[in-house]
Amino acid sequence: MKIIILAAGIGSRLGNPFPKPLTPLNGGKSIMETQVQNLSEHFNKHDISVVVGFKKELIMEKFPDLTYIYNQYFDATNTSKSLLKALQKNRNEDVLWLNGDVVFDTELLKVIKQEIAKKNSFVSVNHSRVAEEEVKYTLKDGFVHELSKQVKNGLGEAVGINYISQKDLPVLLSQLENCDDNDYFERGIELAIQNDGIQVKAVDISQFRCMEIDFKEDLDQANNIF
Repeated sequence: MKIIILAAGIGSRLGNPFPKPLTPLNGGKSIMETQVQNLSEHFNKHDISVVVGFKKELIMEKFPDLTYIYNQYFDATNTSKSLLKALQKNRNEDVLWLNGDVVFDTELLKVIKQEIAKKNSFVSVNHSRVAEEEVKYTLKDGFVHELSKQVKNGLGEAVGINYISQKDLPVLLSQLENCDDNDYFERGIELAIQNDGIQVKAVDISQFRCMEIDFKEDLDQANNIF
């Protein structure tokens, strides 16, 4: 299995002059440094690839032992196209991927590993909150049905940690290609579910601390929580 961190974006909402994954947390480590440390406790660090774009050299210099994929259109595309580039490099693999701005408890990965062992594609969700600006989901027949920020009456939030099995990867690749440049990768998952019938599980990680950092208020909250 391969692991992908999506870290190409400018992250303008946080207002940093450097890539958002390099944002320092109170403990002294950056968001991405914390991610890599947590992932390395449960998986092989050398299986991690990072999609970079904005000021890519800063990330590459900080993490010289990781593998990199360059999205040269980082300023004109969204995460659907960054993920597409990464999956094109890993067509024959199971893939776990996460947004480069998500902070989480390492214990969360124990639950994730159990699901990965079942080889069933999934998105990690938190059903304890449903914020308007977050990606939300609904279920149908026990699997994810809708997945976007526009979902009405969402059951919870997708937290930005996801897994696609090798058997489902070709379909997701095709649908990511169909996505508009400004689409989030969740649109590709939603299209693969609704047009191709793949089954994507919603894995509940609500008992763990996990959040994405988009705004300064998120950063302040993360520093308080973690």
